[in-house]
Amino acid sequence: MSETRRQILYWRLLGRIFDSEEQRSLETASVAIVEDLGLPPALLDPGVSVDNLVQRHPELADKLRNLDGDEVTNAALVSKLLLNVFATGNGTVTATQLANWKQDAGWLQQGLGEGAAGDLAQLEGDLVKRMHLREVLADPNLAKKLTPSMSLIEQLLRDKSNLSGVALANAKSLIRRYIDEVAQVLRTQVEKSSAGTIDRSVPPKRIYRNLDLERTIWKNLTNWSPEDERLYVDKLFYKQTAKRTTPARMIVVVDQSGSMVDSMVNCTILASIFAGLPRVDVHLIAYDTRAIDLTPWISDPFEVLLRTKLGGGNDGPVAMAMARPKITDPRNTVMVWISDFYEFDRSQPLYDGIESVYRSGVKFIPVGSVNSSGQQSVDPWFRQKFKALGTPVISGHINKLVNELKTFLNT
Repeated sequence: MSETRRQILYWRLLGRIFDSEEQRSLETASVAIVEDLGLPPALLDPGVSVDNLVQRHPELADKLRNLDGDEVTNAALVSKLLLNVFATGNGTVTATQLANWKQDAGWLQQGLGEGAAGDLAQLEGDLVKRMHLREVLADPNLAKKLTPSMSLIEQLLRDKSNLSGVALANAKSLIRRYIDEVAQVLRTQVEKSSAGTIDRSVPPKRIYRNLDLERTIWKNLTNWSPEDERLYVDKLFYKQTAKRTTPARMIVVVDQSGSMVDSMVNCTILASIFAGLPRVDVHLIAYDTRAIDLTPWISDPFEVLLRTKLGGGNDGPVAMAMARPKITDPRNTVMVWISDFYEFDRSQPLYDGIESVYRSGVKFIPVGSVNSSGQQSVDPWFRQKFKALGTPVISGHINKLVNELKTFLNT
């Protein structure tokens, strides 16, 4: 019986997602099931947002977040979340509709976890494209309803040359808000990096505050006298505290072609944060078929992003020609290269340049993607080459890149 009721709810869900017309028999049966479960009929109405549903029926909040009820109840709750998020209809999307959709998508992620992040990001991108975004931005009241997100920022960056006046000001405000939100999260992770690494070549100062008490005791345990019940110390050990004074150089090279928008935004923000650390010298280069040195604006990712031009092809060797002269101390340099590495006839020249940089002693980190979804597409030829070189491609959440960079700075 439970299996039949669960199937009815899911058949009704599929029917409504692929065809907005109601199937009377499925609707009638679903209403009867929901009422028998003691759940409100509004759970079946895609026109009611999840927020509004929870406001009317607060007891549903925990059930939607945890989905720990029986299988039929869970089917009803999951159907609500999926229907509200995936039944997006056709035609123009308003700012209010997008805001409501984002709230419903948030509930879906709470209930089902982050596994759906990639699909939701793609769906959000489609909704943003269906908006008359220029008209929305030109109206301050409508613009206030927009919530910054990667999909929206990508569209704003692509369209910024077509905006002016109030619309451009509102677009810049949204970009700035998004950057600040992401930066706040990343800064917390990066700030755990040490301000400078210990220089092991400098002998420790033999003063009391540098005394390594634990090591001293451990090294002198053989001098313990059971008769006297005393530990006789014949050698003191001190902690090394001298910090490396030479700045570590970080060269970030970002492919600004259309497929790398998410990674470019995240890494531009990340570069600015590392640039704010003591003794870290950061340089930023963006490229498509040409390369541009964005280092003068590295401390302000907002200005960097406004100077980028998304889309078009890419020419990695051109970017490498700009990056290599910045390497003055290979052993103290890390080069982060963010790209999908689809270079076609330029693949071998780019790889030859990368291999030469790596052999010189530079810490080379190839990055296929750094985003929340982890979705990526990296040229298989480059992926295999990097693996053989001992520098496998990093992909997934930006935390992976943060950890790699922190490891470099702390060695």
